[in-house]
Amino acid sequence: MIKTDVVVCGGGTAGVVVAAELVAAGRRVLVLEAGPDYGSYASGRWPRELVDSATIPETHDWGYRAGDDLPGRDLPYERARVIGGCSAHNGCTVCWGHRAGYDGWGLPGWSADELLPLFEQASERMRVRRFADDDLTPLHRGFIDAGLALGLPAVDDLDDLDGVPGVGSQPSNSPDGVRWNTAFAFLDAVRDRPELEIRDRALVDRLLVEAGRVVGVRAIVDGRPLEVGADTVVLAAGVYGTPPVLLRSGIGPVAHLRELGIEVVADNPGVGANLHDHPSSRIVLRASDGLLERTAAFAAPGRRVPDEQSFIKIASSLSADGGFDLHLFTVPEEDDCVEIFIANVDPRSRGTVRLASRDPEAAPLLDHGFLTDPEGRDLAVLVEGVELARELIARPEFGDLLGEEVEPGAGLRGPDAVRERVVHYWHPVGSCAMGIACDERGRLHGVDGLVVADGSLFPQTPRATTNIPTVVAALRIAGWL
Repeated sequence: MIKTDVVVCGGGTAGVVVAAELVAAGRRVLVLEAGPDYGSYASGRWPRELVDSATIPETHDWGYRAGDDLPGRDLPYERARVIGGCSAHNGCTVCWGHRAGYDGWGLPGWSADELLPLFEQASERMRVRRFADDDLTPLHRGFIDAGLALGLPAVDDLDDLDGVPGVGSQPSNSPDGVRWNTAFAFLDAVRDRPELEIRDRALVDRLLVEAGRVVGVRAIVDGRPLEVGADTVVLAAGVYGTPPVLLRSGIGPVAHLRELGIEVVADNPGVGANLHDHPSSRIVLRASDGLLERTAAFAAPGRRVPDEQSFIKIASSLSADGGFDLHLFTVPEEDDCVEIFIANVDPRSRGTVRLASRDPEAAPLLDHGFLTDPEGRDLAVLVEGVELARELIARPEFGDLLGEEVEPGAGLRGPDAVRERVVHYWHPVGSCAMGIACDERGRLHGVDGLVVADGSLFPQTPRATTNIPTVVAALRIAGWL
């Protein structure tokens, strides 16, 4: 058995932050990552699609997909299997959310004012930049101009916890067009330290528990078991990955564990509960010939043409705390199409993460519970967002760049245009939440020696793209460790 001070299970967005912070403090840390580690950014070994921030890559995916939660649909729930996790896989949009969300958690150490210095630190380390007006593609310029024409204020406060509804260009963690992931931002600074060891392509199977205390982990490397003993185990396998490790270890809801013949180590009903994402909808239209020509002319001098640059945040009629509960943005699609994406970022619906089997390679059963809140609020908010998107399309500043509607179809309006076509926003959270499965410092109820340190901790999703908030959570937990 290998022994170390701390073993970090999962080298994704959060895990590498925790590891780097602990190594910098002098702790011996072993990181177990199921995907490959390509070394530092300076090594030049990273695949181009992971580094180029212009579009979202399709490689290094875990292969999670919708199941009985969305019957008859083959919707992928993309998650990145690589060092740096989804921070090496995302659209680089930076949005902190609103202070009302964090204050609403009611947890010591997690108020907006307490987190603000960590947000500032995270954005600095992640090299967040602004797009200049000359950087905006014709599509994104038209989207912003249409929002202004509808009376939305011009804002530049997505990385501000006191941001207000409005429209503008988005901050992006993409210096010089590089997707600046957390491995570059945090891990590279300590890669040469003797206290750090990284084992990639190491799939964490389960925890080793003795007398109610987690004392290590069992991983699978090249088809063989590897056991690691540690004083502290940090579980950062992601919102879809953290609960399965716990469940295979006998920690979770008793009834589910017994269904699979797993010996119960600790009854914790919160493990795998409270899963949610921002329920979303999309409108897809053909790009006009004029847009294609203008985009080609824009790119001709060598300008970059990023997928994501423009952004609207707005409050629906059901938002009552002075913040906002809708995100809208536009992106180019395949086959010369354009998508308008609409997300309800303050949802009430909840779902679960459960095991399909005890096999660590088997994908978990994911049920986000989209649009299942009893009051129907999630659907109502999303319907309002779709109507706002149609108002944007009706404006010549944006609409003249577009052709016929491909999806859902111009004649399909109201709840029917949303209910059967709900999609996710790539922002799952909450499956091992503080106040439910863990305490406010990420310590799991029922066993000692284990800390959770990823987005599964969030009891309610931030009104944000969750990359930077997840970095903040990792910094918070690492500081306490």
